[in-house]
Amino acid sequence: MNNENNPIDPNAAQPPRRRRVPRRDGKGANAATNQDALADQSLIADAGDEAAEKAGGVKLIANQRIIPFMKLEKPMIVFSVLSILIGLIAIIVKGLNFGLDFTGGVSANVAYEQPVEQAQVIKALADNGFNDAVVQYLGTRQELLVRLPPQDGSAENLSASLDQILNFPNNPSTIDSISIIGSQLGNEIYLNSLLAMSVALGMMLIYVATRFQFKLALGAVLALFHDVIIVVGIFAIMGWPFDLTVLAAVLALIGYSVNDTIVVYDRIRENFRRVRGLTPRQVLDLSLTETLRRTIMTVGTVFVVVVAMLFLGGDGLYWFSVALFIGLIAGTYSSIYVASSIPLMMGLSREDFVVKVKPEFEEEVVVFADPNLQNSKD
Repeated sequence: MNNENNPIDPNAAQPPRRRRVPRRDGKGANAATNQDALADQSLIADAGDEAAEKAGGVKLIANQRIIPFMKLEKPMIVFSVLSILIGLIAIIVKGLNFGLDFTGGVSANVAYEQPVEQAQVIKALADNGFNDAVVQYLGTRQELLVRLPPQDGSAENLSASLDQILNFPNNPSTIDSISIIGSQLGNEIYLNSLLAMSVALGMMLIYVATRFQFKLALGAVLALFHDVIIVVGIFAIMGWPFDLTVLAAVLALIGYSVNDTIVVYDRIRENFRRVRGLTPRQVLDLSLTETLRRTIMTVGTVFVVVVAMLFLGGDGLYWFSVALFIGLIAGTYSSIYVASSIPLMMGLSREDFVVKVKPEFEEEVVVFADPNLQNSKD
């Protein structure tokens, strides 16, 4: 039978169809067109990078926008050095307005039957010769902490005098406890405070040097020193009282600031190891840009707590909150322009993070030639 009159069997094998249009995968007639398009895209990307750098310094690296923090490295270093010098001069020349915790004095807990105003208590003490009194609420407006400069006499005599002075008409008071802090104890607290800050900075240096690299450790410690001097210097310039609560804020600031710095250092080490073809300055910009969102979120949440303590915490937490508020700003700034700029100035590079294998630990390639195997092959 003639196959031309038979219907086409769908199950029968069909000859392959030839593509009349060339493939658009870079092969064939469109190869030149594809190469021209890729070249145009690369030119556009390069032009965009150059335009971005001229406009504001924002550049694309691996399709990621990079903020050039280190572009302001030198002006910020000059600003930091001037800030530290001003703070040190203020601390040395003007000195700190130490509280009774450091200078010594009298501390008494006073309880009233009804709420009382701080100004009323301070006026009553000043009218009877107790000047420069510090009065703070202890939880409620009926319980107060009264602090006085060093006074002559025993604790019993001072308690009797204060009990008589602080008794108001229709609102009697009761002195729950009274303690006298000597000047020798105040000096001891002051020296222990300096020792605590020195030990904290030294331990931070050892920790960062062990975990990362000495260049980064030096930058972290200088950043912490910068934060401490800024906070203490502002307290010296403004004449604000410096007591144990402020000291606690400074020590808390050291822990917070080094935590933020370690997050940045961890990203710097990671990018030096995984990213190729970038200068150290670009690696630092990349790392700071990647950690910027985390820094903003962390600082923002801590700011909310600090502002709440500042306005709602009462007099007992006021200066603690002020010190933390200043320290948060200084710590965020130093994590970018002090802790990162110092290692860059010291020549930080990828070689500082690449683990080099010592010659004695290098594996030796051994070729084993068995004559029996050679004979069997023959």
